Amino acid sequence: MGNSAVEKLRYPIGKFIRPEIYSSEYLHNKIAAIASFPERLKNEVIHLTEEQLETPYRQDGWTIRQVIHHCADSHMNCFVRIKWTLTENKPLIKAYHEDCWAELHDNLTMPIQPTLSFLDGLHFRLAYIMNSLSEADLEKSFIHPEHNTVIQLKEIIGTYAWHGNHHLAHITELKKEKGW
Repeated sequence: MGNSAVEKLRYPIGKFIRPEIYSSEYLHNKIAAIASFPERLKNEVIHLTEEQLETPYRQDGWTIRQVIHHCADSHMNCFVRIKWTLTENKPLIKAYHEDCWAELHDNLTMPIQPTLSFLDGLHFRLAYIMNSLSEADLEKSFIHPEHNTVIQLKEIIGTYAWHGNHHLAHITELKKEKGW
């Protein structure tokens, strides 16, 4: 498989592109995508068999089960990062090793229903707090230690809307390929 084919499997909707301007319309649309993510995910995975859940979305990629649990892990970290940013002055957040988390026993074996339920509540809270952010709050930032990058809250709204859609596309593209 060529590099462009592998890249398409890895990034079926493309890589995240930061907008030049974080308009209120842009933020509103991204928060709506975050709010609707759990339902859209559930609609795609709830009827999958155990065998289908154990299918990697690409060669050397995570299984659908791991992707679902990863979304909860990642978006839970997003929620905590927002809380830190709103309550501390430019906090240095803790990074996590998503590949290692994806290989933990729960992500490899746990049923998906508890995670789908968790995502319902988590995304309600994410959308709720994101909708409450003032203009000043949107400018608040944290430091990500991986590249010592300063990231504003308005940026992670777009990033996590993309992240959910990115992993949802892993699942929908695999389902199309397999004819599920």
